Amino acid sequence: MNKLESTIYGLVRKNPTLKQFVRNMYQGVFDLLPKRKEYFSSSYQYREGFFFGFHDVTPFSYDETKLLANQNKFDLRMPLPADGLDVGYFNLEQGSMKDFHRVDTSYAWNYHKGCRLQWLDKNRMIYNTAIEGRLISKIHDLSTGGFQVINYPIDAVYQDEQKSLASSFSYERLERCMPGYGYPYRDGGRLNESAPADSGLFLVDLKENTSELLISLFELEQMEDKSYKQGYMHFVTHSEFSKDGRYLSFLYRKIPTDGNYMKRHTKIMVYDLYDRQLITLPTQESGSHYVWNNRNQLIASCIINGNSCHVLFDMNDVGNYNIVLGDKLNSDGHQSFVSDTIFVTDTYPDKCRMSKIYKVDVETSDVELLVNIYSPKEFQTKDFKCHIACDLHPRVSPFGKYVSFDSPRTGERALYIMYLCEKDVLSK
Repeated sequence: MNKLESTIYGLVRKNPTLKQFVRNMYQGVFDLLPKRKEYFSSSYQYREGFFFGFHDVTPFSYDETKLLANQNKFDLRMPLPADGLDVGYFNLEQGSMKDFHRVDTSYAWNYHKGCRLQWLDKNRMIYNTAIEGRLISKIHDLSTGGFQVINYPIDAVYQDEQKSLASSFSYERLERCMPGYGYPYRDGGRLNESAPADSGLFLVDLKENTSELLISLFELEQMEDKSYKQGYMHFVTHSEFSKDGRYLSFLYRKIPTDGNYMKRHTKIMVYDLYDRQLITLPTQESGSHYVWNNRNQLIASCIINGNSCHVLFDMNDVGNYNIVLGDKLNSDGHQSFVSDTIFVTDTYPDKCRMSKIYKVDVETSDVELLVNIYSPKEFQTKDFKCHIACDLHPRVSPFGKYVSFDSPRTGERALYIMYLCEKDVLSK
């Protein structure tokens, strides 16, 4: 954002309805101008009719030979319970998507986070679905062709030689509080209660097929001041394990019970699974998107002292955070680490409906433009209950060779793959 846009954003950001109106009017003026030229920094390929979803997990297999994908049958309306989403993977050969292998159909999905399709290990993938109206997750083993039913929906997963874990929460409650991010099924979300004692953040043991409530919404509410104890619905979302499995982070949010869905009050919280204690990051009641690196650091989009920025937190000293290139990265974004000191992040469509992906080096302060592409207005979220937007959500491969993202630039939602460096193309 330029200085004028940043100033106006600061004035309207706490009024979501006004913010959306100002955005639409502002972009409407630039709709009259010719479309800007697009830019890709390297070779790319795309498949229309496919997407992946969120930025916090990689669709690439451990050896970068497969790419997970969702195949959608429509684009511009919200899914109904009977609308299935085919899940599977593409074979990858030197950065090129080959045949798509359908694995199953999910009946629990949305545009932003898909069905939480992700790799569990080298041969197994996991995703959410529903059976006879009951939310579950399924594990598919590519080596055997077999399926395992997990009795709970999942959000994030962690796997090592001893443990196989997943986080979970009420997707029914999430759909009530953030329409377009949950699923249209009942799962004990207790929507008639502001902060139920038996709902919150769960830890699922995938080996034992059991679930444990780590911290309840009632416990979280009790930590708040009295202004949030009446007239608010409390919920959790956007969870992620640290790379070593010690920490499980999540967004703890409150919305007015009878007010605007978008007036969210957010804390980024981290549960220490070793010491069994809860840590609150100093984000000044903000936080939207974040990811972990291998150093037990996380980069997060926050609003600090009224300014939108990307903040690097270190679990060894959470109070001593680092705002990364605050003068350049001054808007919300979805991050994915390339290495422990380099990450990619995107932007929402600007006044000309152009969305960008940047590569950022925390140590050198270098910022490289990777992508600058058009986002058609047809894919703009219509209202608070019609979240059809297609964010870029960049996702880096395990060895940092490729980046994958979603885009509707051709008029149809599509899955993209691109080399992060042109030298990788030349060395094929």
